Amino acid sequence: MKVLKVGAAVATAVVLALTATACGGDSDKTDTPATGDAGASGAAKGKIVIGIKFDQPGLGLKTPDGKFTGFDVDVATYVAKELGYEANQIDWKQTVSAERENMIQNGDVKFIAASYSINDSRKQKVDFAGPYFVAHQDLLVRAGDTSFKKPEDLNKKKLCSVAGSTSAQNVKTKLAPDADLQQYPGYSECLSGLENKAVDALTTDNSILAGYAAQEKNKGKFQLAGLNMSNENYGIGLKKGDKELQTKINAALKKMVSDGAWEAAVTKNFGPAGYKSEPAPQITEGS
Repeated sequence: MKVLKVGAAVATAVVLALTATACGGDSDKTDTPATGDAGASGAAKGKIVIGIKFDQPGLGLKTPDGKFTGFDVDVATYVAKELGYEANQIDWKQTVSAERENMIQNGDVKFIAASYSINDSRKQKVDFAGPYFVAHQDLLVRAGDTSFKKPEDLNKKKLCSVAGSTSAQNVKTKLAPDADLQQYPGYSECLSGLENKAVDALTTDNSILAGYAAQEKNKGKFQLAGLNMSNENYGIGLKKGDKELQTKINAALKKMVSDGAWEAAVTKNFGPAGYKSEPAPQITEGS
């Protein structure tokens, strides 16, 4: 009987140990805290998953050595720190534009900072904090080219766009219908065409254009025309109904502006392109 009692005790201990291990498995998941906030007393345990672009220099770019740079990255890093996470606790997740709402709704990310324009259609599916930046549709031209004073100046000129770009279509259909629209697979091809004089201008958000122009390999080659053809208010996307997180992110964005970190991030990421951004916008979401 004594042997049976010992065996039962060992079996019980094994079951308890396995149960404890299974329960503790959740601590290895990213974004462990429910709200992503550890309070002011210390950093949160675990990690937070944040969605960004991996292919937009100046905004969100994954470099060949595996680092992440850009204005959106700097904003997201600042916000995460205010939520209790250090930079090494951030798990960056590549965010494709068409999948942003799905990624938020599915809980794949805690929030997204990826040149994410706030609009009514998106607000049916997700909430936003911010805005934290105002961009405008603009033209990128060769350095020294001052011939583009208004969108209509594109008439009879070759306008480059990435296939499927709504920005270029807007110019073609509404502002300069006689522009010769050239559609390339990506922005790199457009930039090469612009440099080689195969096209006369490239159009998309000025923040994106400035990021490309500011790359080391492109410095001095291009400039923005300075046309404000649309207003794009970039916000931080988060799960609909998470008012607590929205309030905390808004507070972090306000602090980033007040302590000068916002302006420093603008200068660092867009300054080399001669980009002149508007002042930080007023927070409107969640108010």
